[in-house]
Amino acid sequence: MSDLHSINEAINKRAGRKLIPSIFVGLFLLAVIFSTMAFVPALFAIFVGGAVLIALHELTAALKVRDIALNYLQLALSTTLILLSSWIGGLPGLSVSVVIALIANLFWALLQGTEGFIKNATARAFTLLYPGFVAGFIFLLARSGEGFAYISTLVILVGCNDTFAYIFGVLLGKHPLAAKISPKKTWEGFIGGLIFTALGGALAFYYLLDHHPVIGALAGLAGVLAATVGDLVESAIKRDLSIKDMGTLLPGHGGMLDRLDSALITAPVMWCFIELLKRLS
Repeated sequence: MSDLHSINEAINKRAGRKLIPSIFVGLFLLAVIFSTMAFVPALFAIFVGGAVLIALHELTAALKVRDIALNYLQLALSTTLILLSSWIGGLPGLSVSVVIALIANLFWALLQGTEGFIKNATARAFTLLYPGFVAGFIFLLARSGEGFAYISTLVILVGCNDTFAYIFGVLLGKHPLAAKISPKKTWEGFIGGLIFTALGGALAFYYLLDHHPVIGALAGLAGVLAATVGDLVESAIKRDLSIKDMGTLLPGHGGMLDRLDSALITAPVMWCFIELLKRLS
């Protein structure tokens, strides 16, 4: 038992997070995602929307470290408008709601006066786009007739990359991928995630979406690049703010934004990939 404890502690130290709680939290989130998407998609939308609003709260709270005080209620209302419009109106709804939300938030920024206006307005625009606007693409995938297959494929791509990048990074990682942004990420982990996500994408696209495995493998490669960018963007935010995690809500993961970062950027890429396939076919 002591040997297992020592191994677990060594893995936690190498990976920078607690493994066992992380696994249980991940399995719980997967169960909620698949069950709601399979039986009551509207509950899936509510679940994801709630997660995005929690992530938004974490981000606005963290920005206070840099004396950027944002009105969470205004941003939450704007983000809810964006997500609801995406679910009801599709891409036009997402596009129009983002414009309306941006104009409204710039107006609210004006009401605070000119001192610090650029910083305030920029922060408002950023928090509307991330996590709100990019999360809208998860809703676009989920609301379609093949919503379960699309969301399942998205989860497979993100899950394969997160899992195998983690495993390869812990077991083989020696060369930092972006040392100044995220010291724990390695090229070995990136390559491991790349290989297995391409494989997972090939299987998902063939069995779930009825496309050639090569297309799925290409989607997997694009997904890894997107997920890595999403992960590094969130890491850069935390490094700039000098914090380790965005929150403590999810044991082994940190905050909600720490869990969503990869999916938020992968979803728009996958949506574009699927739309391109529709037009080519």
